[in-house]
Amino acid sequence: LAPWVPVVGLEIHAQISSNSKLFSGSQVQFAAPPNSLVSFFDASLPGTLPVLNRRCVEAAVMTGLALNCSINKKSLFDRKHYFYADLPAGYQITQQRVPIAVNGSLSYSLYIDNKMSQMVTKTVRIKQIQLEQDSGKSLHDDTRSQTLVDLNRAGVGLMEVVMEPDMCCGEEAAAAVRELQLILQTLGSSQAVMAEGQLRVDANVSVHHPGEPYGVRTEVKNINSIRFLAKAIDYEIQRQIEELENGGTILNETRAFDSKLGCTVPMRDKEGKQDYRFMPEPNLPPLILYDAKSLPANMNHQQVINIDWIHERLPDLPSVKRKKLVEQYGILPEHSFTLLNEDGLAEFFESVVKQTQMKPKKVIGWILKDLLSYLKQHSLTVKESPVSSFLLADLLNLLEKKEISSTAAKQVLAELWKGEGKTPLEIVKEQKLELLQDQKELEQICEAVIDGHENEVILMVLG
Repeated sequence: LAPWVPVVGLEIHAQISSNSKLFSGSQVQFAAPPNSLVSFFDASLPGTLPVLNRRCVEAAVMTGLALNCSINKKSLFDRKHYFYADLPAGYQITQQRVPIAVNGSLSYSLYIDNKMSQMVTKTVRIKQIQLEQDSGKSLHDDTRSQTLVDLNRAGVGLMEVVMEPDMCCGEEAAAAVRELQLILQTLGSSQAVMAEGQLRVDANVSVHHPGEPYGVRTEVKNINSIRFLAKAIDYEIQRQIEELENGGTILNETRAFDSKLGCTVPMRDKEGKQDYRFMPEPNLPPLILYDAKSLPANMNHQQVINIDWIHERLPDLPSVKRKKLVEQYGILPEHSFTLLNEDGLAEFFESVVKQTQMKPKKVIGWILKDLLSYLKQHSLTVKESPVSSFLLADLLNLLEKKEISSTAAKQVLAELWKGEGKTPLEIVKEQKLELLQDQKELEQICEAVIDGHENEVILMVLG
């Protein structure tokens, strides 16, 4: 039989980095005391009305442009109805008919067969980006068998990024999400910290034989780390293949990933398709955006959002930063990926390069082999490194001036990790690790050794 072809599509919810919520003035803050950031609108009291947050719209436009989308100059808001304890209104305001951005693409790179030297670049199509509100949070208290609701998160602005099913394994999905995360963080449109729920991923997975229509898909909900994303997808692909090869069928269901067991488990079936009863949001007019050409002459610039103005102010995206690192420092493309993928590592590298005479190509070895592996071993971030860029540069200068050997440099680095506040030079002096440059001094040492070992010397001469 022909091999199975897995198909993976992602839906990603990114929390917009904004001081206040999407339709209310309530503050957005992680881990605030429960229900301390809830306005009348968030609690859905009768007679309250939504007021659209300009900052959230700008963040969505910026993200759309960075992902090569077309920005819709007119987009619409809709109500999506479902009844859940943490959704006080009984509906969520979203963009179902005409979202803010459509038809984009995201390029991402990954290693072939885990070979660190061979990279391949792939592209996933972005179907759309839509603005929507987050729901509150249900906290299940098992001991008292009750559920408590915290509405601090209710109404926080989200961008939902819908990717087409263009991927085929967990590794591809993980690489695409990591690239998206870097782009969001570079733009400042979302902090995208997965541990704080600012980036949540739903994965749609199915398998089929080549040339046949797509199989029944399952949805794995709310995956909250990139590592778990890859594991959840690969597990689900294998589970579906085994199920089908054993004559079973795949249910169109929602599943969750159990990170402790490393497998996906059923949550609820989708057979009786939930009817969300979408309807236009009556309290919000269409969202109208302009570009430089369509901007009316008498408009107050504070009142409108100009797509071209945002476009001109886009920062360098990760792909451009990588290119610059490769061109400027002559490092390998795959090294530029590692530098950007680790938060703060590129800045650390550039800082060391500025303070040392050593060539960047040699510096990168020390950063990736020695610094990074130590940090990973001790689960530290670059910002928590006990060895600053200044200290590492100091050490590499000693090595470059041939004052110490590279073996000695590794010994000094091992001492620096202890974070005792000594400089590389102090450690070199303390441990007498200097390389001897003085010919006479070397000769004297050699003579002293020979004089002290007469018997051995005679044996060698006679031998």
